[in-house]
Amino acid sequence: MYISEQDVRALLTYEALIPAIRQALIDYSAGKVEQPARMILRAGNAEGHRNGWFAVMPAIHGDAMAVKTVTFYPGNAELGLHTHMAVVELLSRATGEPLALMDGRLITEMRTAAVSAVALAALRPAGARSLGILGSGVQARAHIEAFRHVWPERGEIRVWSRTQANAQKLAAEAGARAASIEEASAADVVLTVTSAPAPILEGSRLAAHSLVLAVGATGASLREIDDEAMRSGTVIAESRSCAERESADVRSSGAKIYAEIGEILSGAVAAPATRRVLFKSVGMAIEDLTAARLVWQARGVRSASLPAH
Repeated sequence: MYISEQDVRALLTYEALIPAIRQALIDYSAGKVEQPARMILRAGNAEGHRNGWFAVMPAIHGDAMAVKTVTFYPGNAELGLHTHMAVVELLSRATGEPLALMDGRLITEMRTAAVSAVALAALRPAGARSLGILGSGVQARAHIEAFRHVWPERGEIRVWSRTQANAQKLAAEAGARAASIEEASAADVVLTVTSAPAPILEGSRLAAHSLVLAVGATGASLREIDDEAMRSGTVIAESRSCAERESADVRSSGAKIYAEIGEILSGAVAAPATRRVLFKSVGMAIEDLTAARLVWQARGVRSASLPAH
């Protein structure tokens, strides 16, 4: 059975996904998830930034198993195509039976934003009102939508992009305003969702109390965050081992990871006492499995509610 992106969009909601991702992150940090390192191969289709990659991401959790195959082709943006594309296969853990193959592009989009929403709910500084976004693509839009579910009292959104027209377009869509990088970086909560090869967020621009949600620039050589920003606060990771293996922001800066977000959520580790916190995510297979399970369950409920013919 194949479940299309259109069907995934109809079945998967942030109302269900955010709490499910929260529990999955707790379970991951508690050792209840089997998840080997992501296998990444370079496509060798082009030189420089147009060179894509292909990754395989398996996981086992609870009653299910899943594997996502995902591609990232930065040059696709110039062709009017999605830069990320994926499929997820969901299987029964009890029998190994394949349950469904489903489009994974939207699953990747939504589970990434849901992870950030979970971290935002747990780590947001008291009294935070402003959101600064560095980036104006798919993930920027997804995060704005996901954040509405955990931060309804949010005030101003400031959007910066290397392409000013893109920032203005997103701002118009989201009821935000296009801003300079200095203004966006000085917000109470700062979200970075770019594929920048070199740091764009500078520690000197951050407010003393800020929460940084660093989502983009995953890879051994890509960086969004400069050394000062990485070292000047407490670093929380989605996964300690994944961030230390796959994030150049962590590896190159020498920043130390205080805890995983699942440890904070479960109470195994105390929330950081410092005023500035940086949350780094790189994406994990357990998140794809969690979202795919919700799609499968929602499809079953919908199918059961349809009249028989």
